[in-house]
This record gives sequence, C-alpha cells and structure tokens, in this order.
Amino acid sequence: MTAAIVAEGLVKTYDSGKVTALAGVDFEVPEGTVLGLLGPNGAGKTTVVRILATLLKPDSGRALVAGIDVATHPDDVRRAMGLSGQYAAVDEYLTGFENLDMVGRLYHLGRRRSAERARELLARFDLEDAADRPVKTYSGGMRRRLDLAGALVADPKVLFLDEPTTGLDPRSRIGMWDVIAELVAAGTSVLLTTQYLEEADRLADSILVIDHGRVIARGTADQLKEQVGGERLELVVADPARLDEVRAVAAEVGSGEPGVDRATRRVTVPVTRGSAALVETLRQLDGLSIEVHDVSLRRPTLDDVFLSLTGREAEADA
Repeated sequence: MTAAIVAEGLVKTYDSGKVTALAGVDFEVPEGTVLGLLGPNGAGKTTVVRILATLLKPDSGRALVAGIDVATHPDDVRRAMGLSGQYAAVDEYLTGFENLDMVGRLYHLGRRRSAERARELLARFDLEDAADRPVKTYSGGMRRRLDLAGALVADPKVLFLDEPTTGLDPRSRIGMWDVIAELVAAGTSVLLTTQYLEEADRLADSILVIDHGRVIARGTADQLKEQVGGERLELVVADPARLDEVRAVAAEVGSGEPGVDRATRRVTVPVTRGSAALVETLRQLDGLSIEVHDVSLRRPTLDDVFLSLTGREAEADA
C-alpha cells in the first residue's frame, strides 16, 4: 500500500538546541487510513503537524506528503493537503458562505466552482441555515465544523486534524467522527492528533504514541491494549476519605500500581486472577467496613495504555 505521509527522523529543537520538541520521529500513513497521534501536552504532536503542513521546518529529517517533499516543494504540498488546527481559523466578520467561498478563490477554483463548493460543504456540515450569518454569531461547535469544511474545499488527498473536536459537546463530537469516517471511506488519508482516547479508538487504523519528542509505542488499538495485558478491577467507594485504604487493598490484591481518581472516588488496578481478585478485594473491604458503590472487571482501554506508557492521563493532562 502506498504511503500518503512519510516521516523519517524528524528532529526539531528550540532555544538554540536547549529544548527538544522532536527527537527523531519516524512513521508512515498508508493511503486511505487514519493515524492517531497521541501524547501528553508538550509531547510534540502539534510540531509534527506543523512540519508536515509546511508551517515549520525541521532541523533534520525528511517528510513526504502525497509523495511530495515538504522541504523542497512546499507549494505543491499545500495544494494536496487540508489542515484543521486546534482553534477554528475562520473570519468571524464574514458569513459562513463567504469564508468557504474565499478559501475556494485562494485555491483558484474560480468564482462559480468556489460558490458551488461552499454550498456543498455548508450542506454537508449542517450549516445551510447559518450560511449567510456572520460567523461571530456561530456557536463553538459550528465554528469547528466550518473550519473543517474550509480544510476540505480543495478536496485534499491528505488531511491533518489537530485536536479537531476539542471543546465540542458529545453530540457534535460524534457528528464530527461520522464526517471523518466518511472522508476516509472515500479515500482521504488522515493524520489525527487528539486528547480523546475514545476518538482514537474509534477512528484510527493505527496509533503512534509520542512523549518528550520520541515515539514510545505504535500499533493498532488492540495491539497497544495487549501490551498492557490483563483485566482491570474498578471500585467506586462511598466515602472519599477512605480512598487511600481502598488503594492499599487494591495494591495488595492487584498485579500493578493502582490508579486513584478522587473526583469520581474510583480506584482502578490491573489484576491477573479476574473474579478471584474481585472476591478477595470485596472480602477485605467488607472486613474494613468500607462501603462500595460499584465494582466491575473490564478489559484495558486506551486510557490504561496511555497511563501505562506516559505515567499521565491524557485528558487530565490536556
């Protein structure tokens, strides 16, 4: 399968080399697939996107987008790609239609085709009713949808999405996922950075985890989950003051370091004995007169993988 995006040994430093943003990042994105790029804030995700989108030059390494070298032919790369950044890049004083029509003109689509494409995308993103309203009257979710529509005006082969659903409500986020899935089904190749691990689990064909500018894991969601292994025992306790006692019991019964979420009064620990570990934990907690509101056994999630690999929770860190 032909690679839509290739990154070889990308290095980027700042402050005269004192700060390393990327320390030799390598990956490929096959045509018509989605690569999910995960990592804590400051890991280097946005730096990768900026280099591939010709907004930043690497100190060393090589990158190709749609078979075009980003360093030697940046204009050709820009014609082949679309970009939706972390913040909606729209003009709030123009209408939704005028924003998309302007992008079409900048791509030299011509007056007629630019207008046609703007109307097509406004319909696709459910913005027809707001097409002739100034964008400053749009909600945050509407602005995000308009921004993604702008990235699609030229029907790009490759699409870079840098945290495209940040700040959206759950309904809008799911709608955006459906649009991205449709684009990929039609042959678009996507590099997606996200802080929502459920998003990567649902959309990404493969996942790259980076931390401190280095690739620390790669594979499908299932492959990464297998690296963590085992089941997870989750307990929600009634009294938050007793979380440390619950954590101590979980550490004794479990096969790894327990995680504690004080906001939800939840303790999570990897276990190897499944139901036997659950029974033993409940027996010990009952002996300590600790009331448990909820208890469950589940398979590892990408959140578990992320925490195991980086020592940080993705959404909490972001």
